[in-house]
Amino acid sequence: MLTDITAARDGALADIEVAATLDDIAALTSRLLGKKGDLAQIKTRLGQLESIDEKKSAGQAINDAMSAVSSALDDRRAVLAADALSARVEAERLDLTEYVGKPTRGHAHLVTQAWERLEDVFIGLGFQVAEGPEVETDWHNFEALNMGEGHPARGEFDTLFVDHVTPDGKVGTTLLRTHTSPVQIRTMIESEPPIYIVAPGRVFRRDTPDATHMPVFHQIEGLVIDRDITMADLAGTIEAFTKAFFGSDFTSRLRPSYFPFTEPSAEFDIQRPDGSWIELGGCGMVHPNVLRAGGLDPEEWSGFAFGFGIDRMAKERHGVEDIRDMYTNDIRFLEQFS
Repeated sequence: MLTDITAARDGALADIEVAATLDDIAALTSRLLGKKGDLAQIKTRLGQLESIDEKKSAGQAINDAMSAVSSALDDRRAVLAADALSARVEAERLDLTEYVGKPTRGHAHLVTQAWERLEDVFIGLGFQVAEGPEVETDWHNFEALNMGEGHPARGEFDTLFVDHVTPDGKVGTTLLRTHTSPVQIRTMIESEPPIYIVAPGRVFRRDTPDATHMPVFHQIEGLVIDRDITMADLAGTIEAFTKAFFGSDFTSRLRPSYFPFTEPSAEFDIQRPDGSWIELGGCGMVHPNVLRAGGLDPEEWSGFAFGFGIDRMAKERHGVEDIRDMYTNDIRFLEQFS
Protein backbone atom coordinates (compact mmCIF):
# COMPACT_ATOMS: atom_id res chain seq x y z
CA MET A 1 0.00 0.00 0.00
CA LEU A 2 2.87 2.35 0.75
CA THR A 3 4.04 1.88 -2.84
CA ASP A 4 0.57 2.82 -4.13
CA ILE A 5 0.52 5.93 -1.92
CA THR A 6 3.93 7.06 -3.20
CA ALA A 7 2.90 6.47 -6.80
CA ALA A 8 -0.37 8.41 -6.35
CA ARG A 9 1.47 11.29 -4.68
CA ASP A 10 4.17 11.48 -7.36
CA GLY A 11 1.58 11.32 -10.14
CA ALA A 12 -0.41 14.14 -8.54
CA LEU A 13 2.69 16.31 -8.14
CA ALA A 14 3.62 15.71 -11.78
CA ASP A 15 0.16 16.83 -12.94
CA ILE A 16 0.35 19.95 -10.77
CA GLU A 17 3.76 20.90 -12.15
CA VAL A 18 2.50 20.99 -15.74
CA ALA A 19 -0.75 22.84 -14.94
CA ALA A 20 -0.85 25.92 -17.22
CA THR A 21 -3.85 27.89 -15.97
CA LEU A 22 -5.80 28.64 -12.82
CA ASP A 23 -8.66 26.63 -14.31
CA ASP A 24 -6.32 23.63 -14.53
CA ILE A 25 -5.45 24.06 -10.85
CA ALA A 26 -9.12 24.26 -9.92
CA ALA A 27 -9.80 21.01 -11.79
CA LEU A 28 -6.80 19.27 -10.22
CA THR A 29 -7.84 20.37 -6.74
CA SER A 30 -11.22 18.76 -7.19
CA ARG A 31 -9.76 15.59 -8.69
CA LEU A 32 -6.73 15.05 -6.47
CA LEU A 33 -8.17 16.06 -3.11
CA GLY A 34 -11.78 14.98 -3.69
CA LYS A 35 -13.45 11.76 -2.52
CA LYS A 36 -12.84 10.13 -5.89
CA GLY A 37 -9.13 10.95 -6.00
CA ASP A 38 -6.49 8.26 -5.97
CA LEU A 39 -5.31 9.02 -2.43
CA ALA A 40 -8.86 9.10 -1.15
CA GLN A 41 -9.56 5.75 -2.75
CA ILE A 42 -6.41 4.27 -1.18
CA LYS A 43 -7.57 5.59 2.19
CA THR A 44 -10.75 3.48 1.90
CA ARG A 45 -8.54 0.37 1.81
CA LEU A 46 -7.03 0.97 5.23
CA GLY A 47 -9.62 -1.38 6.76
CA GLN A 48 -8.21 -4.25 4.77
CA LEU A 49 -4.92 -4.10 6.63
CA GLU A 50 -4.55 -6.63 9.39
CA SER A 51 -2.30 -5.01 11.98
CA ILE A 52 -2.76 -1.73 13.77
CA ASP A 53 0.84 -0.73 13.03
CA GLU A 54 0.26 -1.19 9.30
CA LYS A 55 -2.91 0.91 9.46
CA LYS A 56 -1.12 3.62 11.43
CA SER A 57 1.84 3.68 9.05
CA ALA A 58 -0.33 3.73 5.92
CA GLY A 59 -2.67 6.39 7.38
CA GLN A 60 0.30 8.65 8.21
CA ALA A 61 1.69 8.17 4.70
CA ILE A 62 -1.68 9.10 3.14
CA ASN A 63 -1.93 12.25 5.29
CA ASP A 64 1.62 13.27 4.36
CA ALA A 65 0.87 12.68 0.68
CA MET A 66 -2.37 14.70 0.86
CA SER A 67 -0.49 17.58 2.58
CA ALA A 68 2.23 17.51 -0.07
CA VAL A 69 -0.35 17.61 -2.88
CA SER A 70 -2.30 20.43 -1.20
CA SER A 71 0.88 22.47 -0.66
CA ALA A 72 1.93 21.94 -4.28
CA LEU A 73 -1.49 23.08 -5.47
CA ASP A 74 -1.23 26.28 -3.37
CA ASP A 75 2.28 27.06 -4.65
CA ARG A 76 1.34 26.50 -8.30
CA ARG A 77 -1.87 28.52 -7.84
CA ALA A 78 0.14 31.48 -6.49
CA VAL A 79 2.58 31.35 -9.41
CA LEU A 80 -0.20 31.18 -12.01
CA ALA A 81 -2.18 33.97 -10.27
CA ALA A 82 0.87 36.26 -10.40
CA ASP A 83 1.42 35.42 -14.06
CA ALA A 84 -2.25 36.11 -14.82
CA LEU A 85 -2.11 39.49 -13.04
CA SER A 86 1.04 40.50 -14.93
CA ALA A 87 -0.58 39.51 -18.22
CA ARG A 88 -3.71 41.53 -17.40
CA VAL A 89 -1.69 44.59 -16.40
CA GLU A 90 0.28 44.41 -19.62
CA ALA A 91 -2.88 43.93 -21.69
CA GLU A 92 -4.59 46.94 -20.05
CA ARG A 93 -1.49 49.12 -20.11
CA LEU A 94 -2.08 52.69 -21.36
CA ASP A 95 0.58 54.91 -22.87
CA LEU A 96 0.10 58.27 -21.18
CA THR A 97 3.26 59.79 -22.58
CA GLU A 98 2.55 63.25 -24.05
CA TYR A 99 5.98 63.77 -25.52
CA VAL A 100 8.29 61.10 -26.91
CA GLY A 101 11.89 62.13 -27.32
CA LYS A 102 14.63 63.78 -25.34
CA PRO A 103 13.18 65.08 -22.05
CA THR A 104 13.24 68.87 -21.77
CA ARG A 105 12.59 71.23 -18.87
CA GLY A 106 9.71 73.67 -18.99
CA HIS A 107 10.31 77.41 -19.05
CA ALA A 108 8.61 80.59 -17.99
CA HIS A 109 5.77 81.94 -20.13
CA LEU A 110 6.63 84.60 -22.71
CA VAL A 111 4.90 87.33 -20.67
CA THR A 112 6.56 86.15 -17.45
CA GLN A 113 9.94 86.32 -19.18
CA ALA A 114 9.26 89.93 -20.20
CA TRP A 115 7.95 90.76 -16.70
CA GLU A 116 11.08 89.40 -14.99
CA ARG A 117 13.42 91.05 -17.48
CA LEU A 118 11.70 94.41 -17.00
CA GLU A 119 12.07 94.07 -13.23
CA ASP A 120 15.76 93.28 -13.65
CA VAL A 121 16.30 96.31 -15.88
CA PHE A 122 14.55 98.74 -13.53
CA ILE A 123 16.24 97.30 -10.43
CA GLY A 124 19.50 97.92 -12.27
CA LEU A 125 18.41 101.55 -12.71
CA GLY A 126 17.84 101.93 -8.96
CA PHE A 127 14.11 101.17 -8.67
CA GLN A 128 12.37 98.89 -6.19
CA VAL A 129 9.46 96.55 -7.03
CA ALA A 130 6.10 97.36 -5.42
CA GLU A 131 2.81 95.43 -5.47
CA GLY A 132 -0.86 96.13 -4.87
CA PRO A 133 -4.21 94.30 -4.82
CA GLU A 134 -5.99 93.35 -8.03
CA VAL A 135 -9.40 94.07 -6.47
CA GLU A 136 -9.38 97.82 -5.79
CA THR A 137 -11.57 100.59 -4.50
CA ASP A 138 -13.00 103.23 -6.79
CA TRP A 139 -11.05 105.82 -4.81
CA HIS A 140 -7.62 104.24 -5.37
CA ASN A 141 -8.33 103.35 -9.00
CA PHE A 142 -9.93 106.63 -10.11
CA GLU A 143 -10.58 109.44 -7.63
CA ALA A 144 -7.11 109.59 -6.10
CA LEU A 145 -5.71 109.66 -9.65
CA ASN A 146 -7.61 112.86 -10.45
CA MET A 147 -10.56 111.08 -12.11
CA GLY A 148 -13.56 111.94 -10.01
CA GLU A 149 -17.05 110.59 -10.55
CA GLY A 150 -18.28 111.59 -14.01
CA HIS A 151 -14.78 112.30 -15.36
CA PRO A 152 -14.84 111.45 -19.09
CA ALA A 153 -11.52 109.56 -18.90
CA ARG A 154 -13.15 106.92 -16.70
CA GLY A 155 -15.24 105.76 -19.65
CA GLU A 156 -12.09 104.79 -21.55
CA PHE A 157 -11.30 102.08 -19.00
CA ASP A 158 -14.62 100.17 -19.32
CA THR A 159 -14.43 98.93 -15.76
CA LEU A 160 -15.44 95.55 -14.34
CA PHE A 161 -17.15 96.21 -11.00
CA VAL A 162 -17.37 93.65 -8.22
CA ASP A 163 -20.79 92.78 -6.77
CA HIS A 164 -20.15 94.33 -3.38
CA VAL A 165 -22.00 96.62 -0.99
CA THR A 166 -19.91 98.76 1.35
CA PRO A 167 -20.82 99.20 5.06
CA ASP A 168 -22.31 102.62 4.24
CA GLY A 169 -24.57 101.07 1.58
CA LYS A 170 -22.72 102.14 -1.56
CA VAL A 171 -22.77 99.80 -4.55
CA GLY A 172 -20.21 99.70 -7.38
CA THR A 173 -17.25 101.14 -5.44
CA THR A 174 -15.18 97.97 -5.62
CA LEU A 175 -13.69 96.86 -8.93
CA LEU A 176 -11.02 94.88 -10.72
CA ARG A 177 -8.23 97.39 -11.18
CA THR A 178 -8.04 98.80 -14.70
CA HIS A 179 -4.37 99.80 -14.46
CA THR A 180 -1.48 99.44 -12.02
CA SER A 181 -1.56 103.16 -11.17
CA PRO A 182 -3.37 102.59 -7.82
CA VAL A 183 -0.06 101.21 -6.56
CA GLN A 184 1.26 104.80 -6.88
CA ILE A 185 -1.30 106.02 -4.37
CA ARG A 186 -0.77 103.13 -1.94
CA THR A 187 3.00 103.61 -2.07
CA MET A 188 2.81 107.36 -1.44
CA ILE A 189 0.46 106.82 1.52
CA GLU A 190 2.53 104.02 3.04
CA SER A 191 6.08 105.25 2.31
CA GLU A 192 8.00 108.44 2.87
CA PRO A 193 9.77 110.04 -0.13
CA PRO A 194 12.09 109.69 -1.89
CA ILE A 195 10.21 106.98 -3.83
CA TYR A 196 11.62 105.06 -6.79
CA ILE A 197 9.37 102.10 -7.59
CA VAL A 198 8.02 100.03 -10.46
CA ALA A 199 4.77 98.10 -10.05
CA PRO A 200 4.16 95.23 -12.47
CA GLY A 201 0.84 93.43 -12.31
CA ARG A 202 -2.30 92.07 -13.89
CA VAL A 203 -5.15 94.42 -14.87
CA PHE A 204 -8.68 93.98 -16.18
CA ARG A 205 -10.91 95.78 -18.66
CA ARG A 206 -14.12 95.00 -20.50
CA ASP A 207 -12.37 94.47 -23.85
CA THR A 208 -13.17 92.06 -26.66
CA PRO A 209 -10.09 89.91 -27.44
CA ASP A 210 -8.44 90.71 -30.77
CA ALA A 211 -4.93 90.77 -32.20
CA THR A 212 -3.84 93.64 -29.94
CA HIS A 213 -6.25 93.57 -26.95
CA MET A 214 -7.17 91.17 -24.15
CA PRO A 215 -9.64 91.67 -21.27
CA VAL A 216 -6.93 90.50 -18.86
CA PHE A 217 -3.43 91.79 -19.50
CA HIS A 218 -0.33 93.04 -17.70
CA GLN A 219 1.16 96.47 -17.08
CA ILE A 220 4.19 97.89 -15.37
CA GLU A 221 3.94 101.25 -13.62
CA GLY A 222 6.85 103.45 -12.66
CA LEU A 223 6.84 106.22 -10.04
CA VAL A 224 9.56 108.60 -8.89
CA ILE A 225 8.92 111.12 -6.09
CA ASP A 226 11.75 113.30 -4.86
CA ARG A 227 12.75 116.93 -4.60
CA ASP A 228 13.40 118.92 -7.80
CA ILE A 229 12.33 116.16 -10.23
CA THR A 230 11.75 117.48 -13.78
CA MET A 231 10.72 116.28 -17.23
CA ALA A 232 14.41 115.99 -18.02
CA ASP A 233 14.70 113.26 -15.38
CA LEU A 234 11.72 111.47 -16.93
CA ALA A 235 13.18 111.67 -20.46
CA GLY A 236 16.55 110.45 -19.22
CA THR A 237 14.99 107.51 -17.38
CA ILE A 238 12.95 106.47 -20.43
CA GLU A 239 16.05 106.67 -22.63
CA ALA A 240 18.15 104.65 -20.15
CA PHE A 241 15.43 102.00 -19.94
CA THR A 242 15.07 101.80 -23.74
CA LYS A 243 18.75 101.11 -24.27
CA ALA A 244 18.98 98.69 -21.33
CA PHE A 245 15.96 96.65 -22.42
CA PHE A 246 16.06 96.81 -26.22
CA GLY A 247 19.72 97.51 -26.90
CA SER A 248 22.04 100.43 -27.59
CA ASP A 249 20.74 100.74 -31.19
CA PHE A 250 17.31 101.85 -29.91
CA THR A 251 16.36 105.33 -28.77
CA SER A 252 13.24 107.05 -27.41
CA ARG A 253 11.20 110.23 -27.74
CA LEU A 254 8.36 111.98 -25.90
CA ARG A 255 5.25 113.36 -27.63
CA PRO A 256 2.76 115.72 -25.92
CA SER A 257 -0.40 113.98 -24.74
CA TYR A 258 -3.02 114.09 -21.97
CA PHE A 259 -3.61 111.95 -18.91
CA PRO A 260 -5.64 113.11 -15.91
CA PHE A 261 -3.04 111.90 -13.41
CA THR A 262 -0.01 113.67 -14.96
CA GLU A 263 0.67 117.27 -16.03
CA PRO A 264 2.37 117.77 -18.38
CA SER A 265 1.76 114.39 -20.03
CA ALA A 266 3.43 112.59 -22.91
CA GLU A 267 3.43 109.42 -24.95
CA PHE A 268 6.80 107.79 -25.33
CA ASP A 269 7.92 105.96 -28.45
CA ILE A 270 10.96 103.88 -29.22
CA GLN A 271 12.85 103.96 -32.51
CA ARG A 272 14.04 100.71 -34.02
CA PRO A 273 17.45 100.43 -35.72
CA ASP A 274 15.63 100.60 -39.09
CA GLY A 275 14.36 104.08 -38.21
CA SER A 276 10.70 103.16 -37.59
CA TRP A 277 8.92 104.28 -34.42
CA ILE A 278 6.48 102.36 -32.21
CA GLU A 279 4.36 103.76 -29.41
CA LEU A 280 5.16 102.12 -26.08
CA GLY A 281 3.24 103.87 -23.29
CA GLY A 282 2.27 107.01 -21.44
CA CYS A 283 4.15 109.16 -18.94
CA GLY A 284 4.32 112.60 -17.38
CA MET A 285 4.90 114.64 -14.25
CA VAL A 286 2.71 113.54 -11.35
CA HIS A 287 -0.30 115.85 -11.09
CA PRO A 288 -0.42 117.97 -7.90
CA ASN A 289 -3.85 116.54 -7.07
CA VAL A 290 -2.40 113.03 -7.17
CA LEU A 291 0.41 114.06 -4.85
CA ARG A 292 -2.14 115.52 -2.42
CA ALA A 293 -4.21 112.30 -2.57
CA GLY A 294 -1.03 110.43 -1.63
CA GLY A 295 -0.53 112.71 1.37
CA LEU A 296 2.36 114.70 -0.14
CA ASP A 297 2.80 118.45 -0.48
CA PRO A 298 3.28 119.37 -4.19
CA GLU A 299 5.16 122.49 -3.05
CA GLU A 300 7.83 120.27 -1.51
CA TRP A 301 7.78 117.15 -3.67
CA SER A 302 7.59 116.51 -7.39
CA GLY A 303 7.84 113.39 -9.48
CA PHE A 304 7.10 111.56 -12.67
CA ALA A 305 5.21 108.40 -13.60
CA PHE A 306 5.13 106.11 -16.61
CA GLY A 307 3.37 102.93 -17.61
CA PHE A 308 3.10 100.49 -20.48
CA GLY A 309 1.84 97.01 -21.30
CA ILE A 310 4.06 94.03 -20.56
CA ASP A 311 2.14 91.84 -23.02
CA ARG A 312 2.67 94.40 -25.77
CA MET A 313 6.33 94.65 -24.83
CA ALA A 314 6.71 90.87 -25.25
CA LYS A 315 4.71 91.01 -28.49
CA GLU A 316 6.93 93.71 -30.00
CA ARG A 317 10.18 92.24 -28.73
CA HIS A 318 9.51 88.81 -30.27
CA GLY A 319 7.53 89.87 -33.34
CA VAL A 320 4.29 88.12 -32.33
CA GLU A 321 1.53 89.00 -34.80
CA ASP A 322 -1.49 88.20 -32.60
CA ILE A 323 -1.41 88.73 -28.83
CA ARG A 324 -3.97 85.93 -28.40
CA ASP A 325 -1.33 83.42 -29.52
CA MET A 326 0.42 83.95 -26.20
CA TYR A 327 -2.57 82.54 -24.28
CA THR A 328 -3.74 79.57 -26.38
CA ASN A 329 -1.20 77.24 -24.68
CA ASP A 330 -0.13 75.84 -28.05
CA ILE A 331 3.15 74.05 -27.29
CA ARG A 332 4.37 74.68 -30.84
CA PHE A 333 4.18 78.43 -30.15
CA LEU A 334 5.42 78.44 -26.56
CA GLU A 335 8.49 76.26 -27.12
CA GLN A 336 9.93 78.92 -29.45
CA PHE A 337 10.61 81.23 -26.51
CA SER A 338 12.69 79.12 -24.14
